[in-house]
Amino acid sequence: MKQIAIVSGKGGTGKTTLSGSLSYLFDNHVMADCDVDAPNLHLLMKPETLETHEYIGGKKAEINDTCIACGICERTCRFDAIRPGNPYSVDPYACEGCGACVLTCPINAISLNDNRSGVYYLSKVDDLPLSHALLDPGEETSGGLIAEVRKLALKAAEDEKRETIIIDGSPGIGCAATSSITGANYVVIVAEPTVSGLHDLDRIVQTVRHFRRKFGIVINKFDLNQDKTQEIIDWCKKESIEILGKIPFDPMVREATIKAQPVVINENSKAAKAIRELYKKIKDKLS
Repeated sequence: MKQIAIVSGKGGTGKTTLSGSLSYLFDNHVMADCDVDAPNLHLLMKPETLETHEYIGGKKAEINDTCIACGICERTCRFDAIRPGNPYSVDPYACEGCGACVLTCPINAISLNDNRSGVYYLSKVDDLPLSHALLDPGEETSGGLIAEVRKLALKAAEDEKRETIIIDGSPGIGCAATSSITGANYVVIVAEPTVSGLHDLDRIVQTVRHFRRKFGIVINKFDLNQDKTQEIIDWCKKESIEILGKIPFDPMVREATIKAQPVVINENSKAAKAIRELYKKIKDKLS
């Protein structure tokens, strides 16, 4: 089983658009949307939900009615999560679940309880399995939730004997991004020719290299700024990085997105032609 991760150094580069198109072109595969902070692949593909699972990403403090309002927990909390009252209460968005308040409470009125950090799903688009998730507001356990999304995708692939998992990764270089690329057979990095584009590309390349993943670069909307595109090309040559392809700006991409369709179904689309060529290269990399 092969796993392909599509990532970028920042959001808005066209990563999900490319992922959705590759999903249309590949056969016998599973999709995984690992951008759990702002997932949108399911919006593009309109799946039917088959399974729903709660994700317990940690613990939060809770104060019961035996609280004597002594204020020790409030003075102990470094995160300003304790609210005065009778009884005192805990702000779940500020609580980090460290347990300091539990240890210092003189009457054991505080406990650490499991906290739901998000929900993850297994859905289907016609015959195509799609695993995706949504992190609850204020939660910081995106890496763990992404791990659950990938486990669900892997199980679906094993159960249905699918050959490939296409991962729409999380943008950036943080925990969510590293969880998206860990264990992938090949990583496609989507860059854009903007002022910050090369800087963002450099950061994600360093991250992918740290995890020793094979990768290549795709420059999206390359014709909007030829000078910046050339900067990226020159930098890739200097770093001995392969450019898999260049996708031109194409208004048909926006039209396809509004209709919740992959742009590759339009044979007259310039972007679609470039993505089809890119698909062939990725297939060769996996083989």
